[in-house]
Amino acid sequence: MSDLDALNLVLFALRVVIGVTFVVHGYNKVKNGLAGTAGWFESLGMRPPMLHARAAASTEIGCGVLLVLGLLTSFAAAGIVGTMLVAWVIAHRKNGFLIFLPGGGWEYVFVLLFVGITIATIGPGQWSLDDAFGIMDDLTGTTGLLISLAGLVVGAVLLAVCWKPAPAEPAADPAGA
Repeated sequence: MSDLDALNLVLFALRVVIGVTFVVHGYNKVKNGLAGTAGWFESLGMRPPMLHARAAASTEIGCGVLLVLGLLTSFAAAGIVGTMLVAWVIAHRKNGFLIFLPGGGWEYVFVLLFVGITIATIGPGQWSLDDAFGIMDDLTGTTGLLISLAGLVVGAVLLAVCWKPAPAEPAADPAGA
């Protein structure tokens, strides 16, 4: 096997593993109806919750499929980056680093966010529709990096506009006053 074939094999495998993971996560949000996911988003402070349930499921499924196919790979990766930023901020940030901590720490979403940036920057490899359509070189390198970082911007804007967490309970006065 040539070095180029080995690189293409590994990039293909990485895209498939990450893509299928996101498709499964998205499917899990819709398999029994979006009401449960919307309720969970509402409990985390996302408004309007049903819109975010639909958006999260659609983004995860759509970007996952695009990654598996290696089609518009940098844009798919940007969707993953934005989704993982939102997941980190609203659900995992306060729970510590390790995923097995109560409430699920943020290591998992952190790794997926950086894998998204990496895939967008490196590109999908030659075993992709981006390469078959002759657009791979236009969407990788610095361009891919910038596209993936746009996912951070979109995620941050979404949080600024739509995340309304419940106010923290004031600490009890230790003096009892």
